[in-house]
Amino acid sequence: MSENDAVEALREVREAIRRAASDYDRDPSSITLVAVSKTFSGNAIEPVLAAGQRVFGENYVQEAKAKWPGLRSRYPDVELHMIGPLQSNKAKEAVELFDVIHTLDRPSLAEALAKEIAKQGKKPRLLVQVNTGEEPQKGGIAPGEVDAFLEACRTKYGLEVEGLMCIPPAEDPPSPHFALLNTLADRHGLQILSMGMSADFDEAIQLGATHVRVGSAIFGARSKPAA
Repeated sequence: MSENDAVEALREVREAIRRAASDYDRDPSSITLVAVSKTFSGNAIEPVLAAGQRVFGENYVQEAKAKWPGLRSRYPDVELHMIGPLQSNKAKEAVELFDVIHTLDRPSLAEALAKEIAKQGKKPRLLVQVNTGEEPQKGGIAPGEVDAFLEACRTKYGLEVEGLMCIPPAEDPPSPHFALLNTLADRHGLQILSMGMSADFDEAIQLGATHVRVGSAIFGARSKPAA
C-alpha cells in the first residue's frame, strides 16, 4: 500500500467511525481509533502519523521497542497501546513503553505489572482482556471469573483497571460478544470498552465501544510471519 493509499484509508475509517457514531446516537469524539501498526515498519507508519493519527496499537513488546522510540522522538504526543498477549517477563519493558495495556488476563501478569508500576512510578492505563468465547487457545479471563479477577486486581495487587477488551471468536457473530463485554463493564462501572476491529467496528460502536482497533483497513494486508 502506498503512502497516499494509507492516508486515504485512514480518512475513510475515520469517516466510517463518525457515520456509525451518528447512526447510533453517539458522540464521535467518545470513540478512539487505535491504528494497529503491528508488523508495519516506521516508514509505513510515518504517513499516518503525518496525517494526524496519534493512537497506535502493537502486539509485541520487542517489535514496538525497535521502532517506536525513533518515531516518538518526532511525534512525542503519540499514545501507544499494547493489544497483544503480554508475557509476565516483559512487564518491565511494557510499563516503560506503553501508555495503555489492553491484555491483563491472569494473576501472574497482574503481580508483575504491579511491581513494575511501583518500581518505575509510571502508570499505564489497564484493561482486562475477557475471553468471551471461552476459547482455550486464546488469552483472557472467562466471563464468569471477571468479578473475582477485578476484585483481586484492586485489593491484592493495588491495580486500577479502567476497562475491558475482547476479541470475539472468528466464526461467531460478534455482536453477542460485544454486548456481553458491555454488560460486564457496566456492572463494574468501567468506562473503557476496547472491542471491534476492521471487519466489525460498526457493530462494536453500536454496542458501546470506546476504542476500536483497526489495522488492515488502514495499512492493508499484513505479510505472514516466517515459519
